[in-house]
This record gives sequence, C-alpha cells and structure tokens, in this order.
Amino acid sequence: MKLKFNDHLTYLSTGGKNPSSKGQALIFLPGSGQTHLTFVLQTRFLAFEGYSIYAPDFPGHGYSHGEPLETIEEMADWVAQLMNHLKIQSAVLVGHSQGCLVTITLAHKYPELAQKLILIAGALQIRVNDYLLEKSESALSDAISMMTEWGHGKNGHFFSPSQPGHSLLGIGRELMMSNTPKALNADLRACNLFDATNFASELDLPVLCILAKSDKMTPINLGIKMAHTIKDAKFVEIAKSGHMIPLEKPDEVNLEILNFIK
Repeated sequence: MKLKFNDHLTYLSTGGKNPSSKGQALIFLPGSGQTHLTFVLQTRFLAFEGYSIYAPDFPGHGYSHGEPLETIEEMADWVAQLMNHLKIQSAVLVGHSQGCLVTITLAHKYPELAQKLILIAGALQIRVNDYLLEKSESALSDAISMMTEWGHGKNGHFFSPSQPGHSLLGIGRELMMSNTPKALNADLRACNLFDATNFASELDLPVLCILAKSDKMTPINLGIKMAHTIKDAKFVEIAKSGHMIPLEKPDEVNLEILNFIK
C-alpha cells in the first residue's frame, strides 16, 4: 500500500489484507536499518487472523521516499502524524529494537494513541558500538555484514528452519541495502543518543516484552531491566534466538502476540 504523506511517498505493508475499520489495529515499527520486512511473518499471520495491520517503512527506508529521520522523537511524531492521516484513533504498537524506543516515546507523548505495547528485543537504552557507528558512515556494506552476523543467533546462521531454503543472513543484507545510504547511520545515531529510562516508568497501559536469550545486540538482561522499569510489564524469553527474533522464531513470537492482544 502506497500513499502520499508529508509530501513524500510512504509505503505500508498491510499483511496481504485490506485493513478494516472494524478490526483491531496493530502498527509495527522496525529496528535500525530495517523495513516492514522484519515483520513479514507476523503481519501476514495476524492479517489473516482478522486484525488490521499497518507496517510502515520510515522515510528513506525500503519503499518509502524522503530523508531519514534523525531522532527517536521525530520518528514518534512521524508515526503519530501517520496515524492521524490514516484516521487510526488508537492501536496496539509493536516495536523491534529501535522500534521499541519509538513505541515507548509515542505512548508517552501521545497516550491516547496507544492501547497496548509489544516490545521485541528492546531496551530503554540501546548503545551502539563505536566501530559499527563509524563503519555505517564510511563503509556501509561492512556495517551491514556486521549487523547481520551479530543480529542472528546460532540457528539464524543456517538456512531458516521456519522458511525452508531461505538464508536469514542473505535476507538481512538485501533488506538493509534497500534503504538510502544514510539510513543506517541516522538510525544508529538516533539510538545512541536516546534514553527512555526517565519516562518509561510513567507508562500506564498493558506491555509485553518478548526477549531473545541469545541476543548479542541488545542483551536480554537489558530487556528484563526494561520490563521491570515499566509498570506491570510482562516479559517472556525465547530460547535459541538472536536479535532478529521475529524472523528466527516467528511461530513463538506470533503466539505470544496473539495471546497478548486477545
């Protein structure tokens, strides 16, 4: 689904189904250098379960035009404006990694827009390795290779058991190369400068944290700390998965999301 928004072409995945005003709305927000394809196995599953799915590509990412946004706050404001443009009064917000920071900020600034939060492989602070940050500006291909290597668990380095014949590392590289050259560096810098610790405890809505036990990019102890900081948040741990848990363990993630939103 393509639409003109803020003077640019913006792409939204709807999971293969047209959203309905009667269906529960879910908005999926990806991590640094990612696109709607991070959630392809969640959005399609949930769309065919009857939910209204919206998984946008941020400006300069995937199929969306425009310059990449430079701060987490700008990203949260952009999503709020997009929801208003689409006449979505409120939704379940699902974030992965950087998307968790955006989701938490959105729920804090615009509480009326958020019904529930699902935070996948996230933390309240996501500090970025200095070498990776430098490479994302000077040698993009090298930075992408590092992120796909670090971002997947042991099983993710082999052909996907959930998608026979698919290489998750190959998919990850192609996905990140589909963005504008500045997108990854802008995302990583935005994460590096942001801290949601001070206001996360003020959130007052149902929250589920889905964490990966073998996450090298956002270690699980940071995710557990996030869950303990947010009032009444629950967390679940998924074994044998790295940071890219939506693609590595889609069945487990889908079941946790479905149980939580029901």
